[in-house]
Amino acid sequence: MIAQALSTTRGRLISQAPLAPRTWFRVGGKAEWLYQPADSDDLAQTMRALPPSVPVTVLGACSNVIIRDGGIEGLVIRLAQGFSDISLESDGLVVGGACLDTTIAEQAAQAGLSGLEFLSGIPGTLGGAVRMNAGAYQADIATILEWVDIVTRKGEIIRLNNTDLQFGYRCSNLPQESIVLRARLRGTPADLSNITARMNQIRIARKQSQPIRVRTGGSTFRNPDPSCTPLKAWELIDAAGCRGLRYGDAQINEKHCNFMINLGHATATDLETLGENVRNRVFQHCGINLQWEIKRLGKHTSK
Repeated sequence: MIAQALSTTRGRLISQAPLAPRTWFRVGGKAEWLYQPADSDDLAQTMRALPPSVPVTVLGACSNVIIRDGGIEGLVIRLAQGFSDISLESDGLVVGGACLDTTIAEQAAQAGLSGLEFLSGIPGTLGGAVRMNAGAYQADIATILEWVDIVTRKGEIIRLNNTDLQFGYRCSNLPQESIVLRARLRGTPADLSNITARMNQIRIARKQSQPIRVRTGGSTFRNPDPSCTPLKAWELIDAAGCRGLRYGDAQINEKHCNFMINLGHATATDLETLGENVRNRVFQHCGINLQWEIKRLGKHTSK
């Protein structure tokens, strides 16, 4: 069904494509079909041709994702070349959806634009950052985004303004199964030395507090609503005795216990089970129900 619907695509279509090598955790099954569109028009045409019954999953850098061992059914879309361009303007940037957050921060710095330094500490792409309102170091996408162009599930290319997205903590109102093509991010002209100094501070802080160069997936759980508790997720996890906790080759990192790591041979099931064990222990300890920040996609393997 999918191959027939996409028979005229100019993009790349691969059946039973392994996804584990594309993820930071290096775990997970295959995509039933992996599609890399040639350009925005090709993507829009594909979405229009795709039967409504076919599920669509969009992947970016896969830095905050667990792809389950049974893989992902339907069409998996991954933007590649042609979707990561950056156009500099006097007070901002227009950025492609596949552009890495760190690249955006670096390009903004070189252009003398401040306000985007926090992106240097986020390992992902613009598309994912918009969907989850990615943030760090007292800033987030909601504070700098002016508009975003998307392709909808019906193949329409539309522009949404900041207010349309109804940003919240680590969430947005971006339509399900839509794909971010590009967005305009606002910047403030500033001295290059001040911008680079701030980015260096962020990089040092990240290196000192988070696991680097290991198989991880970023923050595992969202911080609870301050009205429930003033404690961060990592503090609740630590208080529940989960620092260093293991399940198979999946482990709660000892440096930052809101990070899980794959010690080498963990499966997606191991990682998800470990996360659920942590959630249960935290709830038993203090009654707080931690919410996953890592996206868990796909199906479990059959037993």
